[in-house]
Amino acid sequence: MRLLLVEDDPAQLDPLHLVLSEVGHVVDAVTDAETAQWLIEQKDYDLLILDWMLPKISGVSLCHQYRSAGKTAPVLMLTAKDTTIDKVTALDAGADDYLVKPVDVVELLARVRALGRRSPQWIGDTLSIANLHLHLTTLKVERQQTQVQLSGRESQLLEYFLRRPYQVLTREQIELALWEWGTEPESNAVASQVRRLRQRLQAVEASDWIETIYGVGYRLSPPPQSA
Repeated sequence: MRLLLVEDDPAQLDPLHLVLSEVGHVVDAVTDAETAQWLIEQKDYDLLILDWMLPKISGVSLCHQYRSAGKTAPVLMLTAKDTTIDKVTALDAGADDYLVKPVDVVELLARVRALGRRSPQWIGDTLSIANLHLHLTTLKVERQQTQVQLSGRESQLLEYFLRRPYQVLTREQIELALWEWGTEPESNAVASQVRRLRQRLQAVEASDWIETIYGVGYRLSPPPQSA
């Protein structure tokens, strides 16, 4: 998933960024709410992880602003506050879950997985459409009992398509989804990744499910008979 991680302490931010990236998420990690606000305006996230005690603008205020703007992605709040009233405050501001510091990495990853399952295409640890299944733990795509191993980037791209089936996705949207903030992919990076993913999908006879919308981008469109 594409995640926004906001934590003002680099000693806590960097390890969380690393572990979330290692399990396959694309993570924009920032230390202040102002940068987070700008990123939220530029990108669509699958999940926000917010520290409560941010300078100037708190994580709770940021969460409330996010919900007031009509954004619906799950929000996980991180904080040292652990009283019932604190939890109620965070949940009433729009948070979906709450994790008390110091953060246990195993529990964090479990909660991230649980919040990610709110996608309608998610069944267990698998994203599916028609008879095509992406196993997020093993990075394997499966159709009609045939499995193909994907690379991390190929899996991220297919996941992005599966979470937005039948939508026309521009090259810019895909760049923003697959590359972390501050990185500069090459001009043909999206086309190259789509070509590689199609090559992988040939083994399960689904390479033509990814349509090219000339001059715009791409769309995942399973044929009706695949259902």
